[in-house]
Amino acid sequence: MAELRKEDLWVMADKLRNNMDSAEYKHVCLGLIFLKYISDNFVKAYAEISQNEYADPEDKDEYTAKNVFWVPLEARWNNIQAKAKTPEIGQIIDNAMYLIEKENSSLRGVLPKDFARASLDKTALGQLVDLLANIEIGNDPNKDTLGTVYEYFLGKFARAEGKLGGEFYTPRSVVELIVNMIEPHDGRVYDPCCGSGGMFVQSQKFVEDRQGRIDGQLAIYGQESNYNTWKLCRMNLAIRGIDANLGQQNADSFHNDQHKSLKADYIMANPPFNVSDWGGERLIDDPRWGKYGIPPTGNANYAWILHMLYHLAPSGTAGFVLANGSLSTSSISEYTIRKNLIEDDKIDCIVTLPGGLFSTTSIPVCLWFMSRNKLKNGHRDRKGEILFIDARNIETEPMEDSRTQRKLSDANIDDITAVYHSFRNHDKIAVRNNGTEVSYEDQLGFCKIATLEEIRAKDYNLTPASYVGVAPIAKDTEPFEVKMDRLTKQLSTIMAESNELDKEIEKQMRKIRW
Repeated sequence: MAELRKEDLWVMADKLRNNMDSAEYKHVCLGLIFLKYISDNFVKAYAEISQNEYADPEDKDEYTAKNVFWVPLEARWNNIQAKAKTPEIGQIIDNAMYLIEKENSSLRGVLPKDFARASLDKTALGQLVDLLANIEIGNDPNKDTLGTVYEYFLGKFARAEGKLGGEFYTPRSVVELIVNMIEPHDGRVYDPCCGSGGMFVQSQKFVEDRQGRIDGQLAIYGQESNYNTWKLCRMNLAIRGIDANLGQQNADSFHNDQHKSLKADYIMANPPFNVSDWGGERLIDDPRWGKYGIPPTGNANYAWILHMLYHLAPSGTAGFVLANGSLSTSSISEYTIRKNLIEDDKIDCIVTLPGGLFSTTSIPVCLWFMSRNKLKNGHRDRKGEILFIDARNIETEPMEDSRTQRKLSDANIDDITAVYHSFRNHDKIAVRNNGTEVSYEDQLGFCKIATLEEIRAKDYNLTPASYVGVAPIAKDTEPFEVKMDRLTKQLSTIMAESNELDKEIEKQMRKIRW
Protein backbone atom coordinates (compact mmCIF):
# COMPACT_ATOMS: atom_id res chain seq x y z
CA MET A 1 0.00 0.00 0.00
CA ALA A 2 1.31 3.46 -0.88
CA GLU A 3 2.11 5.84 1.95
CA LEU A 4 -1.03 7.61 3.10
CA ARG A 5 -1.29 11.26 3.95
CA LYS A 6 -2.74 11.87 7.40
CA GLU A 7 -5.66 13.67 5.73
CA ASP A 8 -6.51 10.55 3.69
CA LEU A 9 -6.05 8.38 6.76
CA TRP A 10 -8.58 10.45 8.68
CA VAL A 11 -11.21 10.24 5.93
CA MET A 12 -10.81 6.48 5.69
CA ALA A 13 -10.84 5.96 9.46
CA ASP A 14 -13.88 8.22 9.83
CA LYS A 15 -15.81 6.12 7.31
CA LEU A 16 -15.23 3.05 9.49
CA ARG A 17 -16.94 4.45 12.55
CA ASN A 18 -20.40 3.82 11.09
CA ASN A 19 -22.95 5.36 13.47
CA MET A 20 -20.64 5.65 16.47
CA ASP A 21 -20.56 9.06 18.12
CA SER A 22 -17.37 11.00 17.42
CA ALA A 23 -16.63 11.51 21.13
CA GLU A 24 -16.74 7.73 21.65
CA TYR A 25 -14.86 6.83 18.47
CA LYS A 26 -12.08 9.22 19.48
CA HIS A 27 -10.90 6.83 22.19
CA VAL A 28 -11.03 3.86 19.82
CA CYS A 29 -8.86 5.58 17.19
CA LEU A 30 -6.40 7.27 19.51
CA GLY A 31 -6.07 4.19 21.70
CA LEU A 32 -5.15 2.08 18.67
CA ILE A 33 -2.69 4.69 17.37
CA PHE A 34 -0.99 4.66 20.76
CA LEU A 35 -0.87 0.86 20.79
CA LYS A 36 0.65 0.90 17.30
CA TYR A 37 3.22 3.47 18.40
CA ILE A 38 4.55 1.62 21.43
CA SER A 39 4.59 -1.66 19.50
CA ASP A 40 6.54 -0.11 16.60
CA ASN A 41 8.92 1.57 19.01
CA PHE A 42 9.47 -1.71 20.83
CA VAL A 43 10.12 -3.64 17.60
CA LYS A 44 12.63 -1.01 16.51
CA ALA A 45 14.44 -1.22 19.85
CA TYR A 46 14.27 -5.03 19.73
CA ALA A 47 16.11 -5.04 16.41
CA GLU A 48 18.80 -2.69 17.76
CA ILE A 49 19.34 -4.72 20.93
CA SER A 50 19.51 -7.95 18.94
CA GLN A 51 22.56 -6.58 17.12
CA ASN A 52 24.47 -6.48 20.41
CA GLU A 53 25.88 -9.90 21.24
CA TYR A 54 26.10 -8.96 24.90
CA ALA A 55 22.48 -7.82 25.20
CA ASP A 56 19.31 -9.87 25.59
CA PRO A 57 16.38 -8.57 23.50
CA GLU A 58 13.96 -10.31 25.87
CA ASP A 59 15.38 -8.51 28.93
CA LYS A 60 12.92 -5.83 30.04
CA ASP A 61 15.71 -3.75 31.61
CA GLU A 62 17.27 -3.22 28.17
CA TYR A 63 14.17 -1.29 27.12
CA THR A 64 13.90 0.66 30.35
CA ALA A 65 17.43 1.92 29.71
CA LYS A 66 16.31 3.14 26.28
CA ASN A 67 13.14 4.77 27.70
CA VAL A 68 11.05 2.36 25.60
CA PHE A 69 7.87 0.70 26.87
CA TRP A 70 8.08 -3.07 27.25
CA VAL A 71 5.49 -4.79 25.05
CA PRO A 72 4.66 -8.46 25.81
CA LEU A 73 4.50 -10.85 22.87
CA GLU A 74 0.69 -11.03 22.81
CA ALA A 75 0.42 -7.24 22.68
CA ARG A 76 2.69 -6.66 19.71
CA TRP A 77 1.03 -5.21 16.66
CA ASN A 78 1.84 -8.05 14.26
CA ASN A 79 0.02 -10.50 16.54
CA ILE A 80 -2.97 -8.19 16.82
CA GLN A 81 -3.17 -7.56 13.10
CA ALA A 82 -2.99 -11.30 12.39
CA LYS A 83 -6.34 -11.64 14.22
CA ALA A 84 -7.92 -8.42 12.92
CA LYS A 85 -10.63 -10.26 10.97
CA THR A 86 -11.68 -12.54 13.83
CA PRO A 87 -14.76 -11.91 16.02
CA GLU A 88 -12.47 -11.87 19.07
CA ILE A 89 -10.45 -8.82 17.92
CA GLY A 90 -12.00 -6.57 20.58
CA GLN A 91 -11.02 -8.90 23.41
CA ILE A 92 -7.55 -9.35 21.91
CA ILE A 93 -6.97 -5.56 21.92
CA ASP A 94 -8.32 -5.22 25.47
CA ASN A 95 -5.97 -7.97 26.62
CA ALA A 96 -3.04 -6.22 24.92
CA MET A 97 -3.87 -2.99 26.77
CA TYR A 98 -4.07 -4.83 30.11
CA LEU A 99 -0.73 -6.56 29.52
CA ILE A 100 1.02 -3.30 28.57
CA GLU A 101 -0.32 -1.52 31.66
CA LYS A 102 0.77 -4.44 33.84
CA GLU A 103 4.32 -4.27 32.51
CA ASN A 104 4.65 -0.45 32.51
CA SER A 105 3.65 1.22 35.76
CA SER A 106 3.59 4.73 34.24
CA LEU A 107 0.68 3.65 32.01
CA ARG A 108 -1.49 2.13 34.76
CA GLY A 109 -5.08 3.25 34.37
CA VAL A 110 -4.33 5.22 31.20
CA LEU A 111 -5.12 2.98 28.24
CA PRO A 112 -8.67 2.38 26.94
CA LYS A 113 -9.83 -1.19 27.57
CA ASP A 114 -13.39 -1.46 26.25
CA PHE A 115 -12.85 -2.66 22.68
CA ALA A 116 -14.78 -5.87 23.36
CA ARG A 117 -18.06 -4.09 24.11
CA ALA A 118 -21.03 -5.23 22.07
CA SER A 119 -21.74 -1.76 20.67
CA LEU A 120 -18.40 -1.64 18.85
CA ASP A 121 -18.64 -3.21 15.38
CA LYS A 122 -15.86 -5.83 15.27
CA THR A 123 -15.66 -5.87 11.47
CA ALA A 124 -15.07 -2.13 11.38
CA LEU A 125 -12.62 -2.45 14.29
CA GLY A 126 -10.62 -5.05 12.37
CA GLN A 127 -10.59 -2.82 9.30
CA LEU A 128 -9.27 0.04 11.42
CA VAL A 129 -6.47 -2.21 12.68
CA ASP A 130 -5.57 -3.06 9.07
CA LEU A 131 -5.67 0.61 8.13
CA LEU A 132 -3.34 1.70 10.94
CA ALA A 133 -0.94 -1.11 10.05
CA ASN A 134 0.13 1.04 7.13
CA ILE A 135 1.65 3.79 9.28
CA GLU A 136 4.84 3.32 11.24
CA ILE A 137 7.36 5.35 13.18
CA GLY A 138 9.96 4.81 10.45
CA ASN A 139 13.73 4.95 10.71
CA ASP A 140 14.10 8.70 10.45
CA PRO A 141 14.38 10.09 14.01
CA ASN A 142 13.31 13.51 12.73
CA LYS A 143 10.09 12.18 11.22
CA ASP A 144 7.50 11.72 13.98
CA THR A 145 4.87 9.97 11.85
CA LEU A 146 2.67 8.47 14.55
CA GLY A 147 2.99 11.48 16.81
CA THR A 148 1.90 13.71 13.93
CA VAL A 149 -1.04 11.44 13.14
CA TYR A 150 -2.08 11.41 16.82
CA GLU A 151 -1.95 15.21 17.00
CA TYR A 152 -3.82 15.56 13.70
CA PHE A 153 -6.57 13.18 14.85
CA LEU A 154 -6.92 15.12 18.11
CA GLY A 155 -7.65 18.27 16.12
CA LYS A 156 -10.08 16.52 13.79
CA PHE A 157 -12.02 14.98 16.68
CA ALA A 158 -12.17 18.38 18.39
CA ARG A 159 -13.77 19.89 15.29
CA ALA A 160 -16.09 16.91 14.84
CA GLU A 161 -17.33 17.21 18.42
CA GLY A 162 -18.01 20.93 18.11
CA LYS A 163 -18.18 23.01 21.28
CA LEU A 164 -17.20 20.20 23.66
CA GLY A 165 -14.10 19.49 21.59
CA GLY A 166 -12.60 22.74 22.83
CA GLU A 167 -12.21 21.16 26.24
CA PHE A 168 -9.28 19.05 25.15
CA TYR A 169 -7.72 20.79 22.15
CA THR A 170 -6.26 24.23 21.39
CA PRO A 171 -5.59 25.03 17.70
CA ARG A 172 -1.96 24.35 16.95
CA SER A 173 -1.19 27.78 15.48
CA VAL A 174 -2.47 29.48 18.66
CA VAL A 175 -0.30 27.20 20.78
CA GLU A 176 2.71 27.97 18.57
CA LEU A 177 2.14 31.70 19.00
CA ILE A 178 1.99 31.47 22.81
CA VAL A 179 5.07 29.23 23.00
CA ASN A 180 7.10 31.39 20.59
CA MET A 181 6.27 34.53 22.55
CA ILE A 182 7.12 33.06 25.95
CA GLU A 183 10.12 31.00 24.74
CA PRO A 184 10.19 28.20 27.32
CA HIS A 185 13.77 26.92 27.24
CA ASP A 186 14.79 26.11 30.80
CA GLY A 187 12.73 25.66 33.95
CA ARG A 188 9.26 24.58 35.01
CA VAL A 189 6.34 24.65 32.57
CA TYR A 190 2.78 24.52 33.92
CA ASP A 191 -0.68 24.24 32.38
CA PRO A 192 -3.51 24.09 34.95
CA CYS A 193 -6.09 22.94 32.36
CA CYS A 194 -3.81 21.01 30.04
CA GLY A 195 -6.36 19.16 27.88
CA SER A 196 -4.53 16.77 25.57
CA GLY A 197 -1.15 18.41 26.28
CA GLY A 198 -0.67 20.63 23.22
CA MET A 199 1.24 23.30 25.15
CA PHE A 200 3.74 20.71 26.36
CA VAL A 201 4.23 19.15 22.93
CA GLN A 202 4.91 22.53 21.36
CA SER A 203 7.28 23.48 24.19
CA GLN A 204 9.29 20.36 23.44
CA LYS A 205 9.40 21.29 19.75
CA PHE A 206 10.56 24.80 20.65
CA VAL A 207 13.51 23.41 22.58
CA GLU A 208 14.39 20.82 19.94
CA ASP A 209 14.22 23.36 17.11
CA ARG A 210 16.91 25.31 18.90
CA GLN A 211 19.20 22.29 19.23
CA GLY A 212 18.22 21.80 22.85
CA ARG A 213 17.18 18.70 24.70
CA ILE A 214 13.92 18.37 26.60
CA ASP A 215 15.50 16.18 29.32
CA GLY A 216 16.95 18.23 32.13
CA GLN A 217 15.83 21.55 30.66
CA LEU A 218 12.05 21.59 31.02
CA ALA A 219 10.13 20.13 33.93
CA ILE A 220 6.50 19.63 32.87
CA TYR A 221 3.56 20.07 35.27
CA GLY A 222 -0.07 19.86 34.30
CA GLN A 223 -3.57 19.25 35.56
CA GLU A 224 -6.80 18.23 33.86
CA SER A 225 -10.23 17.75 35.39
CA ASN A 226 -11.78 15.42 32.77
CA TYR A 227 -10.72 11.81 33.33
CA ASN A 228 -10.78 10.74 29.67
CA THR A 229 -8.93 13.88 28.56
CA TRP A 230 -6.34 13.32 31.31
CA LYS A 231 -5.71 9.87 29.83
CA LEU A 232 -5.49 11.29 26.29
CA CYS A 233 -2.88 13.74 27.50
CA ARG A 234 -0.78 11.04 29.13
CA MET A 235 -0.85 9.00 25.91
CA ASN A 236 -0.01 12.05 23.80
CA LEU A 237 2.99 12.88 25.97
CA ALA A 238 4.12 9.25 26.06
CA ILE A 239 4.17 9.15 22.25
CA ARG A 240 6.43 12.23 22.33
CA GLY A 241 8.69 10.82 25.01
CA ILE A 242 7.79 13.67 27.36
CA ASP A 243 7.96 12.95 31.09
CA ALA A 244 5.35 15.01 32.92
CA ASN A 245 3.81 15.36 36.35
CA LEU A 246 0.05 15.49 35.70
CA GLY A 247 -0.87 14.96 39.31
CA GLN A 248 -1.96 11.76 41.01
CA GLN A 249 -5.30 11.87 39.23
CA ASN A 250 -7.58 14.02 37.12
CA ALA A 251 -8.77 16.88 39.31
CA ASP A 252 -10.26 20.37 39.33
CA SER A 253 -7.47 22.97 39.62
CA PHE A 254 -9.61 25.27 41.77
CA HIS A 255 -10.81 22.69 44.31
CA ASN A 256 -8.13 20.01 44.21
CA ASP A 257 -4.91 21.71 43.16
CA GLN A 258 -2.41 18.92 42.42
CA HIS A 259 0.56 21.30 42.49
CA LYS A 260 -0.15 23.58 45.45
CA SER A 261 3.46 24.55 46.10
CA LEU A 262 4.52 24.89 42.45
CA LYS A 263 6.04 28.15 41.29
CA ALA A 264 6.44 27.84 37.53
CA ASP A 265 8.80 29.72 35.24
CA TYR A 266 6.36 29.44 32.33
CA ILE A 267 2.58 29.06 32.42
CA MET A 268 0.60 28.47 29.24
CA ALA A 269 -3.09 27.64 29.15
CA ASN A 270 -6.40 27.76 27.34
CA PRO A 271 -8.94 27.73 30.19
CA PRO A 272 -12.60 27.01 29.41
CA PHE A 273 -14.31 30.34 28.69
CA ASN A 274 -16.89 31.98 30.93
CA VAL A 275 -17.61 28.99 33.19
CA SER A 276 -20.45 29.96 35.53
CA ASP A 277 -20.56 26.97 37.91
CA TRP A 278 -16.95 26.75 39.01
CA GLY A 279 -17.74 26.65 42.74
CA GLY A 280 -16.35 30.07 43.60
CA GLU A 281 -18.66 30.46 46.59
CA ARG A 282 -16.56 27.80 48.38
CA LEU A 283 -13.30 29.70 47.79
CA ILE A 284 -14.06 33.19 49.08
CA ASP A 285 -11.02 33.23 51.40
CA ASP A 286 -8.64 31.37 49.08
CA PRO A 287 -5.01 32.59 49.36
CA ARG A 288 -4.66 32.53 45.55
CA TRP A 289 -6.73 35.71 45.23
CA GLY A 290 -4.18 37.63 47.32
CA LYS A 291 -4.50 41.39 47.34
CA TYR A 292 -6.20 41.62 43.96
CA GLY A 293 -9.81 40.78 44.84
CA ILE A 294 -12.27 37.90 44.96
CA PRO A 295 -13.34 36.56 41.53
CA PRO A 296 -17.08 36.53 40.83
CA THR A 297 -18.84 33.24 41.51
CA GLY A 298 -20.68 33.49 38.18
CA ASN A 299 -17.63 33.51 35.87
CA ALA A 300 -14.30 31.71 36.29
CA ASN A 301 -12.22 33.87 33.90
CA TYR A 302 -10.61 36.01 36.58
CA ALA A 303 -10.22 33.03 38.92
CA TRP A 304 -8.03 31.44 36.22
CA ILE A 305 -6.00 34.65 35.92
CA LEU A 306 -5.30 34.78 39.66
CA HIS A 307 -4.69 31.04 39.92
CA MET A 308 -1.96 31.30 37.27
CA LEU A 309 -0.44 34.44 38.78
CA TYR A 310 -0.27 32.66 42.15
CA HIS A 311 1.68 29.79 40.58
CA LEU A 312 4.20 32.04 38.78
CA ALA A 313 7.80 32.05 39.98
CA PRO A 314 9.30 35.46 40.91
CA SER A 315 10.64 35.91 37.38
CA GLY A 316 7.97 33.79 35.67
CA THR A 317 5.89 34.61 32.60
CA ALA A 318 2.39 33.43 31.73
CA GLY A 319 0.54 33.42 28.43
CA PHE A 320 -3.05 32.24 28.13
CA VAL A 321 -6.23 32.43 26.08
CA LEU A 322 -9.38 34.16 27.32
CA ALA A 323 -12.58 35.51 25.85
CA ASN A 324 -12.36 39.16 24.74
CA GLY A 325 -14.95 40.07 27.34
CA SER A 326 -12.28 39.67 30.01
CA LEU A 327 -10.55 42.81 28.71
CA SER A 328 -13.30 45.27 29.51
CA THR A 329 -15.88 43.60 31.75
CA SER A 330 -17.42 46.15 34.09
CA SER A 331 -18.62 43.87 36.87
CA ILE A 332 -17.36 45.29 40.14
CA SER A 333 -15.24 42.30 41.16
CA GLU A 334 -13.59 41.81 37.75
CA TYR A 335 -13.02 45.53 37.25
CA THR A 336 -11.38 45.72 40.69
CA ILE A 337 -9.08 42.76 39.98
CA ARG A 338 -8.12 44.12 36.54
CA LYS A 339 -7.38 47.55 38.00
CA ASN A 340 -5.23 46.06 40.76
CA LEU A 341 -3.30 43.87 38.31
CA ILE A 342 -2.57 46.90 36.13
CA GLU A 343 -1.55 49.10 39.05
CA ASP A 344 0.69 46.30 40.35
CA ASP A 345 2.33 46.12 36.89
CA LYS A 346 1.67 42.44 36.34
CA ILE A 347 0.28 42.68 32.79
CA ASP A 348 2.86 42.59 30.02
CA CYS A 349 0.97 42.35 26.74
CA ILE A 350 -2.55 41.86 25.33
CA VAL A 351 -3.22 40.43 21.87
CA THR A 352 -6.65 40.21 20.25
CA LEU A 353 -6.79 37.41 17.69
CA PRO A 354 -8.59 37.15 14.35
CA GLY A 355 -11.81 35.18 14.09
CA GLY A 356 -12.21 31.65 12.82
CA LEU A 357 -9.20 30.14 14.60
CA PHE A 358 -11.34 28.06 16.96
CA SER A 359 -13.81 25.74 15.28
CA THR A 360 -15.32 24.96 18.67
CA THR A 361 -16.41 28.50 19.56
CA SER A 362 -17.37 31.72 17.81
CA ILE A 363 -16.50 33.82 20.88
CA PRO A 364 -13.81 36.43 20.03
CA VAL A 365 -10.61 35.54 21.88
CA CYS A 366 -7.47 37.24 23.12
CA LEU A 367 -4.13 36.38 24.66
CA TRP A 368 -2.96 37.71 28.01
CA PHE A 369 0.75 37.79 28.88
CA MET A 370 1.70 38.43 32.49
CA SER A 371 5.02 38.73 34.32
CA ARG A 372 5.81 38.63 38.00
CA ASN A 373 8.73 40.95 37.35
CA LYS A 374 9.26 42.75 34.06
CA LEU A 375 12.99 42.96 34.71
CA LYS A 376 14.12 39.97 32.64
CA ASN A 377 17.42 38.71 31.22
CA GLY A 378 19.29 41.85 32.29
CA HIS A 379 17.22 44.23 30.16
CA ARG A 380 15.71 47.44 31.48
CA ASP A 381 12.19 46.82 32.70
CA ARG A 382 8.91 48.01 31.20
CA LYS A 383 7.53 49.40 34.41
CA GLY A 384 4.12 51.00 33.95
CA GLU A 385 3.80 50.00 30.28
CA ILE A 386 1.68 47.44 28.43
CA LEU A 387 2.05 46.38 24.81
CA PHE A 388 -1.25 46.18 22.93
CA ILE A 389 -1.48 44.20 19.69
CA ASP A 390 -4.67 44.18 17.62
CA ALA A 391 -4.28 41.19 15.30
CA ARG A 392 -7.96 40.83 14.42
CA ASN A 393 -7.45 41.96 10.84
CA ILE A 394 -4.29 40.09 9.89
CA GLU A 395 -4.53 37.82 6.84
CA THR A 396 -4.78 34.26 8.19
CA GLU A 397 -4.60 31.03 6.20
CA PRO A 398 -7.33 28.43 5.59
CA MET A 399 -6.93 25.09 7.35
CA GLU A 400 -6.00 22.43 4.82
CA ASP A 401 -8.78 20.12 5.97
CA SER A 402 -11.55 22.54 6.91
CA ARG A 403 -13.89 24.70 4.88
CA THR A 404 -14.43 27.27 7.61
CA GLN A 405 -11.58 27.20 10.11
CA ARG A 406 -8.54 29.45 9.72
CA LYS A 407 -5.03 29.31 11.16
CA LEU A 408 -2.25 31.75 11.91
CA SER A 409 0.47 31.59 9.27
CA ASP A 410 4.16 31.35 10.16
CA ALA A 411 4.45 35.00 9.07
CA ASN A 412 1.57 35.99 11.39
CA ILE A 413 3.25 34.27 14.34
CA ASP A 414 6.61 35.76 13.43
CA ASP A 415 5.32 39.33 13.18
CA ILE A 416 3.45 39.26 16.49
CA THR A 417 6.32 37.52 18.28
CA ALA A 418 8.95 39.94 16.95
CA VAL A 419 7.00 42.96 18.19
CA TYR A 420 6.53 41.42 21.64
CA HIS A 421 10.19 40.46 22.01
CA SER A 422 11.28 43.91 20.87
CA PHE A 423 9.02 45.47 23.49
CA ARG A 424 10.09 43.09 26.23
CA ASN A 425 13.81 43.55 25.57
CA HIS A 426 13.71 47.27 24.81
CA ASP A 427 15.16 46.65 21.35
CA LYS A 428 14.77 49.26 18.65
CA ILE A 429 14.95 46.47 16.09
CA ALA A 430 12.52 43.54 16.04
CA VAL A 431 14.09 40.35 14.67
CA ARG A 432 11.82 37.76 13.08
CA ASN A 433 12.53 34.03 13.32
CA ASN A 434 13.61 34.01 9.68
CA GLY A 435 16.41 36.44 10.57
CA THR A 436 14.97 39.55 8.92
CA GLU A 437 14.91 42.78 10.88
CA VAL A 438 12.29 45.49 11.07
CA SER A 439 12.40 48.77 12.93
CA TYR A 440 10.02 48.55 15.87
CA GLU A 441 7.60 51.42 16.37
CA ASP A 442 3.95 51.86 17.22
CA GLN A 443 1.94 50.87 14.15
CA LEU A 444 -1.44 52.47 13.63
CA GLY A 445 -4.11 49.81 13.73
CA PHE A 446 -1.74 47.05 14.88
CA CYS A 447 0.36 47.75 17.98
CA LYS A 448 1.11 50.39 20.58
CA ILE A 449 2.92 50.67 23.91
CA ALA A 450 0.56 52.35 26.37
CA THR A 451 1.62 53.94 29.63
CA LEU A 452 -0.13 53.51 32.95
CA GLU A 453 -1.44 57.06 32.64
CA GLU A 454 -3.06 56.27 29.28
CA ILE A 455 -4.63 53.11 30.67
CA ARG A 456 -5.98 54.94 33.70
CA ALA A 457 -7.47 57.52 31.36
CA LYS A 458 -9.41 54.72 29.65
CA ASP A 459 -10.65 53.43 33.00
CA TYR A 460 -8.44 50.30 32.90
CA ASN A 461 -9.91 49.00 29.68
CA LEU A 462 -7.48 46.49 28.12
CA THR A 463 -9.02 46.25 24.65
CA PRO A 464 -6.16 46.81 22.15
CA ALA A 465 -8.42 48.61 19.66
CA SER A 466 -8.84 51.38 22.24
CA TYR A 467 -5.12 52.13 22.00
CA VAL A 468 -3.80 51.17 18.56
CA GLY A 469 -6.33 53.16 16.52
CA VAL A 470 -7.57 52.24 13.04
CA ALA A 471 -5.23 51.45 10.15
CA PRO A 472 -5.89 53.12 6.80
CA ILE A 473 -7.84 50.91 4.39
CA ALA A 474 -5.73 49.69 1.50
CA LYS A 475 -7.21 50.34 -1.93
CA ASP A 476 -8.01 47.27 -4.04
CA THR A 477 -6.29 47.91 -7.37
CA GLU A 478 -6.82 44.47 -8.93
CA PRO A 479 -9.14 44.75 -11.99
CA PHE A 480 -12.43 42.85 -11.66
CA GLU A 481 -11.77 40.68 -14.73
CA VAL A 482 -8.32 39.66 -13.47
CA LYS A 483 -9.71 38.84 -10.03
CA MET A 484 -12.51 36.65 -11.46
CA ASP A 485 -10.07 34.80 -13.70
CA ARG A 486 -7.76 34.12 -10.76
CA LEU A 487 -10.58 32.89 -8.52
CA THR A 488 -12.00 30.68 -11.29
CA LYS A 489 -8.63 29.00 -11.80
CA GLN A 490 -8.24 28.45 -8.05
CA LEU A 491 -11.70 26.87 -7.85
CA SER A 492 -10.94 24.55 -10.78
CA THR A 493 -7.71 23.41 -9.11
CA ILE A 494 -9.50 22.71 -5.82
CA MET A 495 -12.21 20.69 -7.58
CA ALA A 496 -9.62 18.64 -9.50
CA GLU A 497 -7.64 17.87 -6.34
CA SER A 498 -10.85 16.90 -4.54
CA ASN A 499 -11.82 14.46 -7.28
CA GLU A 500 -8.36 12.85 -7.21
CA LEU A 501 -8.54 12.48 -3.44
CA ASP A 502 -11.97 10.82 -3.65
CA LYS A 503 -10.65 8.32 -6.20
CA GLU A 504 -7.61 7.48 -4.06
CA ILE A 505 -9.70 7.04 -0.90
CA GLU A 506 -12.16 4.75 -2.67
CA LYS A 507 -9.23 2.72 -4.03
CA GLN A 508 -7.72 2.30 -0.57
CA MET A 509 -11.09 1.47 1.01
CA ARG A 510 -11.60 -1.33 -1.53
CA LYS A 511 -8.24 -2.77 -0.50
CA ILE A 512 -9.22 -2.66 3.17
CA ARG A 513 -12.58 -4.34 2.51
CA TRP A 514 -10.85 -7.14 0.59
